[in-house]
Amino acid sequence: MKQLNRFEKGLCRYLSPDCLKKLSTIKVGIAGCGGIGSNCAQNLVRCGFNQFVLIDSDCVDESNLNRQFFFDAQVGFPKVEMLQQNLLKINSNLSIKTIQTQLNAENIEKMLGQCDVIVEAFDDVVLKKILAQTYLNSEKLVVTVSGMGGYGNSDAICCRQIKDNFYMVGDGVSEISDRVHPYAPKTNIAAAKQADIIFNYYMSKP
Repeated sequence: MKQLNRFEKGLCRYLSPDCLKKLSTIKVGIAGCGGIGSNCAQNLVRCGFNQFVLIDSDCVDESNLNRQFFFDAQVGFPKVEMLQQNLLKINSNLSIKTIQTQLNAENIEKMLGQCDVIVEAFDDVVLKKILAQTYLNSEKLVVTVSGMGGYGNSDAICCRQIKDNFYMVGDGVSEISDRVHPYAPKTNIAAAKQADIIFNYYMSKP
């Protein structure tokens, strides 16, 4: 095993070297690096995952700063590159591939096919459907999100197991729209639940 940095040495207080080694072999695809994707990614890094593929076509906007894992000086720059920078500040030993593109039915398998885990973090319903149809019957662990807009009633955000390796997080009702806006608390709760599903899935395996 490579030499541990300070973050990894600290993590060894809670995880055995064997656990860290196991988590280091898992490649996580983050499909959408906005409020859900960026916060799920940072939670997974803090759990010990260190291989990531970050996919998003957008740049950081000032309207993202209320809930996404970005900072003022990063406005105007590609989300995938800025998220890579921020994740590396947590753990400098990460292996991250960034892809600034729009996923679609034609390129999704090329972009995510090598990942063991897929975090679906799209705002677009069409993209959510494409990803679900592509990977519902695959062997990959897939964690999607549906309904985490607005504020209040955060206990309604729950985890639903669709199949052994396919989960959905959210309340299934409060989709973001012109009338239902995204805020940090519910966004972070949903992202953390996605990360916890992934962490538990692998920690529960021998």
